[in-house]
Amino acid sequence: MRVTKHEHAALVVVESGHTLVIDPGSFTSPLEDLVGLVGIVITHEHPDHWTPDHLTRLQRAHPETPIYGPEGVVKAAAGFDVTTVAPGDSLDLGPFHLEFFGGQHAVIHESIPVVDNVGVLVNDALYYPGDSYTVPKRTHVRLLAAPVGAPWLKIGDAMDFVLAVKPDRVFATHDMTLSVAGKQMGASRLTWAVEQNGGSFVDLPPGETTDV
Repeated sequence: MRVTKHEHAALVVVESGHTLVIDPGSFTSPLEDLVGLVGIVITHEHPDHWTPDHLTRLQRAHPETPIYGPEGVVKAAAGFDVTTVAPGDSLDLGPFHLEFFGGQHAVIHESIPVVDNVGVLVNDALYYPGDSYTVPKRTHVRLLAAPVGAPWLKIGDAMDFVLAVKPDRVFATHDMTLSVAGKQMGASRLTWAVEQNGGSFVDLPPGETTDV
């Protein structure tokens, strides 16, 4: 299974000629030349994780591709046919087995409503929590996509998240709000955290891939 990180929070996962897209948002360049798109997962309704333009473009190139997200996404993306997924749900899309965790977005501030959010585990190997620190229970994560920069995020909490998940490898995501220096600092902190349990950090700039 090959994972490509795109700008900010978008991931493209490829297995056996089929493709899964996760969180194509407002900071992400158009995702083109995808092969065998079998599904789109949106972890929550915030625009840095999905846009109507991305969904329209993807569905034009790949008609009838199903879209999945929590109830908040179903309401926010009312012009699209979005299937509701919730924590505890699982489904199969081609070669991909998906399991969903969590339930709520991390708190930004008491003045800002907390929205629905799901983390997604792909093929018992790749875990992406959306905008949360939800730890997938009773599973060993081989590759963790760890948020590293956000209005709701403190780097110490991100480090604790990596320590709790204990993945084999981790890479930084949700990073478009950071400067170059901020990304470097975040990478060094996540590196320390993953190494505490014998894992390693993967430097994955936008457009770069890694296998899992």
